Amino acid sequence: MGVGGVLFKLKIMEFIFATNNKHKLEEVKHLFANRKDITIKSLAEIGFNEEIPETHETLSENAFEKSEHIFKRFNVNCFADDTGLEIEALNGAPGVYSARYAGVGCSFQDNVNKTLLEMKGKTNRKARFRTVVSLILEGKEYQFEGIVDGEILTEPTGKDGFGYDPIFKPTGYDQSFAEMDLDEKNKISHRARAFNKFAEFLISIK
Repeated sequence: MGVGGVLFKLKIMEFIFATNNKHKLEEVKHLFANRKDITIKSLAEIGFNEEIPETHETLSENAFEKSEHIFKRFNVNCFADDTGLEIEALNGAPGVYSARYAGVGCSFQDNVNKTLLEMKGKTNRKARFRTVVSLILEGKEYQFEGIVDGEILTEPTGKDGFGYDPIFKPTGYDQSFAEMDLDEKNKISHRARAFNKFAEFLISIK
């Protein structure tokens, strides 16, 4: 989405990250650790502890729903992301349902177990992680997408990361995301690629 008119030119830009996922928050704060002109606050820091609705069928719509929810509630510059693991042999599943693939209230491990069960015996292991970031800045919405291709492993490896990281190996690497440290993962991950576009956009408007 393009830039419409002059936005704002404060030296320090403050944003609320509309997520209750502490792992996502850690990754994104780490990505922007060297950007002294950007401050990112959590929902807890603004006293918001409710669940944010995700009622749509696409990552793009869900990301916007979450950012819009916080913007309407607090009238602040904010952003949200929605991420899906899309597996070719499962016709793109779990996709938009990645966080609750094994059912409402399921754990990361439940999702991993269900995925491995459904992939048992399949020779096509191709998959990709896709992230869509919805930024609301001065009342206008912008979106940024990041994709990383890879494959689904036959068993979990590694102990870092979260979600499907232990069974996802990015193309060109010999380790799963869960075997990589945060610096290494943030060089290539779907979320990092989407937020790099986000950061480039902020630089372009200053």
